[in-house]
Amino acid sequence: MTEPPEASAAAAQPATGARTGSTGSTGSTGSTGVPGTQPPAGPGAAGLPGVGTRSVTARATTAGVIVSALLILAIVLGSRLLENFDSALLPYAVATVFLAFGVAYRYTVWVSAPGARRLFNQGWRSFFSVANFRKAPTALPRMIATYLGFQKFLGARSHARWAAHQLIFWGCVLAALITFPLTWGWFTFTSGSGSGPGYEMRIWGFEIIGFDSLDILGWLMFHGLDIAAVLVIPGASYFLWRRMKDRGAITGQRFAYDMVPLIALIVISVTGLLLTFSSIFLHGGGYEFLAVLHMVSVVFTLIYIPFGKFFHIVQRPAAVGMQLFKYTARQDREVFGCRRCEEPIDTGPYVENIRGTMRDLGLDFDEWAEYCPRCKRVLRGSAHLSHVKKGFK
Repeated sequence: MTEPPEASAAAAQPATGARTGSTGSTGSTGSTGVPGTQPPAGPGAAGLPGVGTRSVTARATTAGVIVSALLILAIVLGSRLLENFDSALLPYAVATVFLAFGVAYRYTVWVSAPGARRLFNQGWRSFFSVANFRKAPTALPRMIATYLGFQKFLGARSHARWAAHQLIFWGCVLAALITFPLTWGWFTFTSGSGSGPGYEMRIWGFEIIGFDSLDILGWLMFHGLDIAAVLVIPGASYFLWRRMKDRGAITGQRFAYDMVPLIALIVISVTGLLLTFSSIFLHGGGYEFLAVLHMVSVVFTLIYIPFGKFFHIVQRPAAVGMQLFKYTARQDREVFGCRRCEEPIDTGPYVENIRGTMRDLGLDFDEWAEYCPRCKRVLRGSAHLSHVKKGFK
């Protein structure tokens, strides 16, 4: 069995990715203009600790400020210079501005990492590729439907988890489509008589549809958020139950990361339903307290999204581009085989993408991308036995 040279190096000595930091005498004189020496290559290089981190933070902060400013401008213009803006919804609107800043900040930091940046760029190139569209014109719509909409990959793990996730997903989508435009003053419901039953739905001040609040359409219009809550509660409750009962889930879970999002979804949904219950059956009894509790839970969740588990909602669309990149590469190229056992790994472009990422990270083990997971374990074990355990025989 042949062993790649990097396997022996990995077992016999520490990783060499940090070797640029020990440059001998030239390391201290590289920026002094001494002939034969070179200044550090770029941010984060030897002699400039933290520069790369500061650069990423600055870019992320700038992106967050720009996106937040654009959202504020869109709120002002979309609500016709705040004419249609409901001041009672101001806390929700402010929370969405913080949400926009956090999403832009976190997303910029995420795509600044070499691995994520490569996948992100490959995904966009595949998305805008005319050649890919010619080869597989229906690939992108199918992936959006199956990967984003119905998340069929979850069904392979568990049908129950897939169903629960679908309930949460579509409930949150429905709630977002209703809540955000209303909060920003983009949607308005007006009545000529002031109290109905005839209403007009307007978007950016333009009438879209008229409806009677006493018919089916009117009921759906005014109870869309209640429907969303009914979808979210069983889905979130299932995952909360699983987090408390499943041993595999219990082992690696963290309360703030895994439990808080589910509790927040349930609190938002329950308090929203209680608001409707109070207005219909209790003649407004306890409505103010429930409204404040509901507002606090929504604001907390919106601010939490960019920095917690919910951030995968923002990341998931980027994965569609990568799936498209892998799918179109399979259409006319052979799948790359493992160098040791010749079992298929993935497409050649995808393997080369992984190798490029490892080179970007300075790992010096990019040839390992050409081995399947099983052979990697075998080679690492053989190298460990030959070089580390050798002295203990």
